[in-house]
Amino acid sequence: MRDDNCIFCKIANGDIPSKTIYEDENFRVILDLAPAAKGHALILPKNHYANLYELPDDTASKVMLLAKKMATQMTEKLQCDGFNLVQNNGEVAGQTVFHFHMHLIPRYKDDNQEIGWNPGNPSQEELEAIRKQIAE
Repeated sequence: MRDDNCIFCKIANGDIPSKTIYEDENFRVILDLAPAAKGHALILPKNHYANLYELPDDTASKVMLLAKKMATQMTEKLQCDGFNLVQNNGEVAGQTVFHFHMHLIPRYKDDNQEIGWNPGNPSQEELEAIRKQIAE
């Protein structure tokens, strides 16, 4: 299933040219046009899913296997020093295109990129309340 109004559907299915580094029947992996680092790429499913919550389990499994394969290949070929996998869901989390995608970001010493968060300091009681809220 495709969304004819989705730019990533068009790219993933070859309607819009891209710098493709991998393609199979389910996915296209392209270089990001505004890279965080040399080699920054995106895994795009050819079917349209707005976010992780809509992604079928079998597709989610395939995304992770493909991410591992691509990270391994990119690390070897680009000689990067580390690697980030980033996947955002919802505008508040940084998602700007509402077609599921995973960022593959090679990292290099002194690349001046910061991907992270400010650590909190919850009490043990707060952690236990959150654990109960999620797990029970």
